[in-house]
Amino acid sequence: QVQLVESGGGLVQAGDSLRLSCAASGGTFSRYVMGWFRQAPGKLREFVATISWSGGNTHYADSVKGRFTISRDNAKNTVYLRMNRLKPEDTAVYYCAATRSGIITSLAGQYPHWGQGTQVTVSS
Repeated sequence: QVQLVESGGGLVQAGDSLRLSCAASGGTFSRYVMGWFRQAPGKLREFVATISWSGGNTHYADSVKGRFTISRDNAKNTVYLRMNRLKPEDTAVYYCAATRSGIITSLAGQYPHWGQGTQVTVSS
């Protein structure tokens, strides 16, 4: 079973950039579709981005499209989320997730494996 550990969160100002990393272990990373989700205080967990096992297909939430980029390095068993032009409304705990689903998906219920999350706080 794959284990996921996120890192790279922090406190930044609006307009800044951050890169989150999610390191996977205990499974064949290249067989997993990976996703990033986030949960703000008092809100439901929401989809951010997903990437296919090869990295060839990606999909983003409308709220982050054009600002965030998901990528992966299968040799390093790591998926990344580059976040540019951050806004206060991007403040949340960010989670990476993994699924053996054959296609990319934005549905949290399709991901059986989750990390513990990393906090991103964007001040105005």
